[in-house]
Amino acid sequence: MSKTPIPAATGDRYKVLAAICVCATIIPLVFTGPAISIPAVGRDLGGDQSSLSWIVNAYAIAFGSCVMAAGAIGDQIGRKRCFMAGIWIFITMSLLIGLTPNLLLLNLMRAAEGVGGALVLTSATSLLAQEFEGAERTRAFSFLGTAFGVGLAFGPMASGFMIERLGWRSLYFAIALIAALVLMLGTRRIRESRDPEAKGIDWPGTVLFTAALVSLTFSIARGPQDGWASLRVLSLLGSTLFLLGAFVVVERRRQHPMLDLFLFRYPRFIGVQLLPVATGFSFIALIVYVPIWFITVQGRDAFTAGLAIVPLTAPMLVVPLLAGRAAQYVSPGLLSGIGFLISALGTWLLTRLSPDGGLWSMALPMLLVGIGNGLPWGLMDALSVSVVPKARAGMAAGIFTTMRVAGEAIAITAIGAMLVSLTAANLHAVAEVESLILPKNATAMANQMGASAGHDSFSTTDSIRDGIIIELANNAYTSAFHSIFVVLAVLSALTAVVCLATLREPDVTY
Repeated sequence: MSKTPIPAATGDRYKVLAAICVCATIIPLVFTGPAISIPAVGRDLGGDQSSLSWIVNAYAIAFGSCVMAAGAIGDQIGRKRCFMAGIWIFITMSLLIGLTPNLLLLNLMRAAEGVGGALVLTSATSLLAQEFEGAERTRAFSFLGTAFGVGLAFGPMASGFMIERLGWRSLYFAIALIAALVLMLGTRRIRESRDPEAKGIDWPGTVLFTAALVSLTFSIARGPQDGWASLRVLSLLGSTLFLLGAFVVVERRRQHPMLDLFLFRYPRFIGVQLLPVATGFSFIALIVYVPIWFITVQGRDAFTAGLAIVPLTAPMLVVPLLAGRAAQYVSPGLLSGIGFLISALGTWLLTRLSPDGGLWSMALPMLLVGIGNGLPWGLMDALSVSVVPKARAGMAAGIFTTMRVAGEAIAITAIGAMLVSLTAANLHAVAEVESLILPKNATAMANQMGASAGHDSFSTTDSIRDGIIIELANNAYTSAFHSIFVVLAVLSALTAVVCLATLREPDVTY
């Protein structure tokens, strides 16, 4: 059991709550803001869509693969130390990213920032739980959820404003400033806590899981460039399978593994793990790529692109809370299934996306997607621990968090690779029909879409031909989005079926 600290004064407790809530706004901002900055970074530092996508991928992979290890570290050396370390990593890495002249260094520092995110996330909730009891704890966590919703809902718009007015580097300086504010608000008043019975850190499992996730992500990212049947991609996929096999062997033999594979004996537990993967594809990936479409195809500025997706993100302010209350009367599995059906409808309606369409025409479909994903979003965490024996609840929550962040990383990479592949196929097909010679390889052109929010790399000495090429590229890119929306609609509908089939019945008491 964790060592229980002496209760703190009321004023100190609320200063701790304020610090952690401010920190909760950083977590989504550090994720969504850099996604919107990709075109601006491409114009400044260069790089194609594949290399620029690692601005998001590197953070997500490091975050997802380190969550469980960070929790174990906090149990051993202290949750406050982990929280403080994560904040200092945010400050240091964000300042360095704001000064970096090189895309490779930026991506590496984003990975380090992901480690900081894992340290902050795993320790923040434990630290908050030790400060409040009973009804006060419920209110404190509702404030935490609201703060996270604020960061998720308005982070893209605020990021776009900073990027447009002050440049993409200002985003990282702002993150460093907010993190420094957290340090000043109340971290001195946070009391240390640790688990005196902590069993240590599963380093072999952590390393193997991280390596497998990186290998899988690289194989997906390289697919459009090298060909899905190329030696490099097949080798990376083979390495992924080998690493996952080694991970399973190691975890089955360890006395205290980072991931208890026996939990997968419960069918309902397997069903719950699908929920964060589905929201990663149908919600998180859209937050990353839809703003880039607005900037690249419609020529919107970064602020307008962030504002345009508010209907997608704003429901996260209220829908998860409403879902939590509704779950007192309706099965969480049924609510989740209804949510994914609503999301499927919204995603299907997004196929009306048009280069010459207005922002209002996209508002309703994005609102439906946001509402639909908000329903399971507010229920997933509770479901993750209610479908296994109570003694395994802590491990189940850790596995669920890992699946959530790792699923988001894979979803972002997969959608990005699909965009490049489908855009290249569309360009090649239309060029053949129109007997048009493209200024460069179709895959290279597809990889450039969204990389700099411009078409300068397609330019020739013939302005009329340039216009035709740009229109062709925009249409090909938009058509790729249409195909992806259809796939996501089907995925959401299938997830709804799984929810209704496996999670509709009331939770089993073990």
